[in-house]
Amino acid sequence: QVQLVESGGGLVQAGGSLRLSCAASGRTFSYAMGWFRQAPGKEREVVATITWSGSSTYYADSVKGRFTISRDNAKSTLYLQMNSLKPEDTAIYYCAAARSSFLRREVSDFGSWGQGTQVTVSS
Repeated sequence: QVQLVESGGGLVQAGGSLRLSCAASGRTFSYAMGWFRQAPGKEREVVATITWSGSSTYYADSVKGRFTISRDNAKSTLYLQMNSLKPEDTAIYYCAAARSSFLRREVSDFGSWGQGTQVTVSS
């Protein structure tokens, strides 16, 4: 089992930027990772995912061109750089580890989850 701890959330004005981090511990960091979010009253949705090597990524249409996912395997850390933030980006953001090293994009493909970090974008 892997333990995941997110950080970097907060309150930001529309158009601003935030960088989320996710520190992993436990089993080796040799698996695909992803960022997901859940707004009040809505289902959890994928934001971005990345393979173990970092060579392939996937982005939800709603964040393409604004968010960038990356990872530092030497530090066992996953990142999400969020630019041009919009009020509709407001949600709890979760880091998750997949069950394999290949690119995944479904919530059900991810078996380990962090506790989440709140991101609030004011208009």
